[in-house]
Amino acid sequence: MSEGVAVELRRVTKIFGEVIALRDVSLEIKEGEFFSLLGPSGCGKTTSLRLIAGFELPTEGKVLISGEAMGQIPAYQRPVNTVFQSYALFPHMSVHQNVAFGLEMQHLSKGEIRRRVGEALDMVRLPGLELRRPKQLSGGQQQRVALARALVNRPKVLLLDEPLGALDLKLRKAMQLELKMLQHQVGITFIYVTHDQDEALTMSDRIAVMDHGLVLQVGTPHEIYERPAARFVADFIGETNLIPGQIVAIDRNVVQVGLPGSTLLKAPGVSGGVVGTQVTLAIRPERIILGPASSVENTNQIEGRVLDVVYNGATTGILLRLESDISLWVRQPNTASEESITYVPGQTIQVAWPVEASTLYLEKAPLENNRP
Repeated sequence: MSEGVAVELRRVTKIFGEVIALRDVSLEIKEGEFFSLLGPSGCGKTTSLRLIAGFELPTEGKVLISGEAMGQIPAYQRPVNTVFQSYALFPHMSVHQNVAFGLEMQHLSKGEIRRRVGEALDMVRLPGLELRRPKQLSGGQQQRVALARALVNRPKVLLLDEPLGALDLKLRKAMQLELKMLQHQVGITFIYVTHDQDEALTMSDRIAVMDHGLVLQVGTPHEIYERPAARFVADFIGETNLIPGQIVAIDRNVVQVGLPGSTLLKAPGVSGGVVGTQVTLAIRPERIILGPASSVENTNQIEGRVLDVVYNGATTGILLRLESDISLWVRQPNTASEESITYVPGQTIQVAWPVEASTLYLEKAPLENNRP
């Protein structure tokens, strides 16, 4: 993968009336990268995509593609193509005509159009369907036609706005892998908008997690999941136990966190944390060990009462109520040798986790209302 920058947002702000959709956002997306913009509805991810595409212009800041400032350059003159969730196929046209439409607008020869349409349909595994209309295709096939139509123009950057949202779960999973393989095959930059964390983790080289018009963290799927930089990221990506408490002691790089009641937990130190600071301790359910741990020094050990046991096929979730009236999820893999879960509601059990498996976040005031 080239280390050149394909797309750059440089201190971009976008305001619609009284709503700030993007707040001073800066991003660098590399050439040949599968980059995802991830976050809940209204976080600014689709606005970012529309600014890159040229459908919107920034209120402040710059959008650059391959080092060139886009300024007032209209969408049709930018070296990008967009694939939408709705596919936007022309229902009265055949597959061939849909894919060829952009090439015909460039007044290419019929022979060149036929060759490039054939290559594009081969790329998305749809040879032989050139004469069908969109209504004669499955959802997955329509998605591939939309991809072929976008790729046939050979854009420098392909923008994808939740393109798998209309598919059923099984087909969506299959198309995630196909999209990733296709991106490797064509070698161009993909910028993918999604609110689905599993989708982003599965496909992306890097992810930008967004909320309230801000980019909270940019990193690889491993970095985002294992080392979330903000409480929101920890909560939004995967399952996370968030336990409120207060720093009561600090010993080198380990702090003691007091929970309501008499419970004390250990966690890695956090910059700015002093005794008395209100904090949230985050711990992934799969990092918690059922039963007492062998090393008291390097682990947290706590007792809880089983509230519920949830079988999910590959894993089983166990919901505990701690002494301080705080809930804690534990998730354990199911092995082939296990016929049933031995824990039952009402049972008291011990759990443990390594100190380094948890992350501490300082409590901050919530963002102000989304207004300039």
